[in-house]
Parts: sequence; C-alpha cells; structure tokens
Amino acid sequence: MLPNVHDTCFEEEGAGAPALPPVDGGRDAWLALAGGFTLEALVWGFPVCYGIFQTYYTTHEPFAAKPTGIASIATTATAIMYLGSPFVALFVQRWPGLRRLSGLMGLVVTVASLITASFCNSTAGLMATQGVMFALGGLFLYFPAMYVIDEWFVRRKGLAFGVVWTGTGFSGAVLPWVLQWLLNSYGFRTTLRVWAVVMAILALPCLLVMKNRLPVTRTHALRPIDWSFMKLPPFWFFEAGNIMMSLAYPLPNLYIPSYSRNMGMPSFSGPLALCLLNIAACGGYLLQGQLVDRYHVTTAIFVAVAGSVVAVFLFWGLTTSQPMLYVFAVLWGLSGGGFAGNWAGCANALRTTSNSLDTGMVISLMCAGKGIGSVVTGPISEKLLQAGVWRGAGFAYGSQYGAVIVFTGVTALLGGTACLGRQLKLL
Repeated sequence: MLPNVHDTCFEEEGAGAPALPPVDGGRDAWLALAGGFTLEALVWGFPVCYGIFQTYYTTHEPFAAKPTGIASIATTATAIMYLGSPFVALFVQRWPGLRRLSGLMGLVVTVASLITASFCNSTAGLMATQGVMFALGGLFLYFPAMYVIDEWFVRRKGLAFGVVWTGTGFSGAVLPWVLQWLLNSYGFRTTLRVWAVVMAILALPCLLVMKNRLPVTRTHALRPIDWSFMKLPPFWFFEAGNIMMSLAYPLPNLYIPSYSRNMGMPSFSGPLALCLLNIAACGGYLLQGQLVDRYHVTTAIFVAVAGSVVAVFLFWGLTTSQPMLYVFAVLWGLSGGGFAGNWAGCANALRTTSNSLDTGMVISLMCAGKGIGSVVTGPISEKLLQAGVWRGAGFAYGSQYGAVIVFTGVTALLGGTACLGRQLKLL
C-alpha cells in the first residue's frame, strides 16, 4: 500500500503538530462520503436527465415554434463541466482553504441559473442559464468534494469514489420520473424553481459537513503541482482508453428510447430500459471501485471493457424484444456505465512514478477526456444514423441503428488500451 502522502507532508511541518483524524472511516469520513454522493446526484444528475426537458421544450410554447438549439443545451452544459474540470481542480488544489467558499458560490450561481431559466422565453436564454450558467456553478459546487474525498479515504479510495459516482446513476433512475410528473402537472417554470429549492436545501448541508481532513498551511499554495505523470506513457494509455470509451458511453442513453420505438416496443420500454441502465450503473461504479482497491487498475478496465463488448455486440445487436433490451441495459450499466469508477485506480497506478501526484488533478484530466468524447460522439452518431439500414443484416444490426451499435461496440473495445499497455510492460 502506498504511503499517505498528505500525512507525510503534514508531519514535516513539525513534530509537535496534532495527530490527524484516521482515514477510511469515522464520522467525518462518512459525512464527507454522503455529501459527495449527494452533490454528484444534484449536479451531474440534472443534465443527465435533460432529455425530459428537451421533449417538453420542443412540444410546448414558447419554445416549440423555434426548437432549434434546444438539443444543444445539455451537451453544452456537460461539455463545460467536463472540459472545465482541470481548471477548477487547479484552483481548489492551490487554495484548499477556499474549498467551502467555492462550493457556496457555486451553489448560489447554480440556484440562480435555474431560477433565471424559469423566466426565459427563448432558446438562447435557456442556453445561457440552464446550459452555461448551471455548468459553471455546478463545477465550483461539485469539484472541491473530489479533494475532500481524496483526503479522507486511502486504502478504500476506489470504493469511496465509486460510491460518490453512483449519485449520477441514482439520479438517472429516479429523477426522470419526478421531473416528468412536475412538468406535466405544473410546467417548466415551476419545475425549475422547485429543483432550485431542492438543490439549495440538499446541497447546503453537504458543504457544511464536508470538512478538510488536512490542515491548510501557509506554504500549501506555494507547493508546485507535479505534472511529470503527463510525460510518461501510462497516463496516455489510460487517457486514450478513457476517451475511446467516452465515445461509446452516451450512445445507449441517447438512443435507447428512439430505438425501442423504432422496433415497435411499448412506449414505456425506453424509459424503463434507461431506468434499469442507471440503476445497474450504480453497481458498475461500486464494482470498479472494489476492483481497483484490490487489483491493478487494468484488471478493472478489462472487466468493464469485456462486459461492454459482450453487452453491445451480443445483446443490443441481437435485440428484437423487450427482455433482450432490458438485459442489454443492465449489462451495459454494470460495465460501460460504471467505467469511470476506475479513475481513482488510474491515479494510484500513476503514483508509482511520483509520490506527489494529485489524485484530484488526474480525475479532472480524465473528466476532460470524457468531455472530448462526449462532444464528438453526438455529430458522429447523427452521421451514422444517416447511413440508413444495413441490407442483409438481421436483428438490430438490420435497423437504422446498426451502424451506431457497431460504432459503440468498437469504441468500447478500444477503451481497453491500458490493458494493451500493461501487456507491453509500459505501465
């Protein structure tokens, strides 16, 4: 087990320094974990469920008359949150004493974005508020939690981050039903205001109980950030696989509803499959977290990639009925849906080259890589759909989604580049 680098740094401050709280357990550690889970569910779960709003906006005034650009609101928000992660990580790493203030300011901006969006009458207004403003506030609200979790968990770090990231799966399974009911019953203006209140009520206690484990010293901000891991092959094997998997990751979520309709399944089959996928993704994050705590991270990556490839090519590709669709959703959630659960393991593997490596910075760079894939995969998948039906192919491969299915499976397979690097003795 690697030494606790943070404890070592603290001890150098002086022999008379008070003992640090224990890691991997205790009241404050569990409160930090609960807070991280809740912030994950609130900040990332909302854009994940944007499809509910998209359907509403495109079928109701004042947006139905000019729906152009509505579909880009969620992709803009997630792109900003993914690609902006390294910059926010750099800020909270350099000034750890400002983590709570950063979270509070982020909460104010996020709540204000939702309330302002509720008064919008144009797509441009929604883009500026529900898209850009929400994303910027969400970044500063959420990302300090990554550093708090990193301080409180050492031997069980992978599992801890896995628990936090299940928050997105939990929101993806529960929130669509709640938002759909609110939109149908009260409209988008009330729904956005209700969610703003919910965020304020749930997020504020999280910020108050998530304490730094390590004392903030005067010299902390002067410590240089170690970027040496970016000069070595292991990081780029991890990042390349992460980007390739991120090309596959959004596609089942994006196309399962329309695919199920195209195959003549009942209207509830798409939402039910998405619900099952997101529930299974919670298990996927926990599975990846457990694996990276016990084995080399490439073992966890191999399990996720193998499961993803089987799920896509065997179950999605051969799906013509509801049961097969639901089996695919569960298998994909457990494998590809929880792939990001190995990011903490990637940081641990990279730490063998540098004991001063910053876990939060590695995770932020993985987020940025996922953002690149998420931005690119939308236009690519649209072109693949335009390719039309594959003549002579059977099952789902013979539908207009055949090219999308193959693309998803191939990019998921390429998500295992780190396993290749391991075999080549490069990591």
